[in-house]
Amino acid sequence: MYLAKEKKEEIFGKNGKSKTDTGSAESQIALFTYRINHLTSHLKENKKDHSSRLGLLRLVGKRRRLLDYLHNNDIERYRSILTELKIRK
Repeated sequence: MYLAKEKKEEIFGKNGKSKTDTGSAESQIALFTYRINHLTSHLKENKKDHSSRLGLLRLVGKRRRLLDYLHNNDIERYRSILTELKIRK
């Protein structure tokens, strides 16, 4: 797979509470953002890869639902993750 264990630990360590914090919304959003960026660059080269495009749309939807959850429950965490990952609403 394109995402090594070390890269995941780096993403979780930077955005979660620890390297093994895989359940918090911030760490999941960060992982989804990394995967979305990877798929976006892949689809720029392979325009007819429709199965990857569908996977990208599903990831964007999952990330959107997690961001909506943070927005409704803890607005400060929501704002911090948006600025940290440079996601625009």
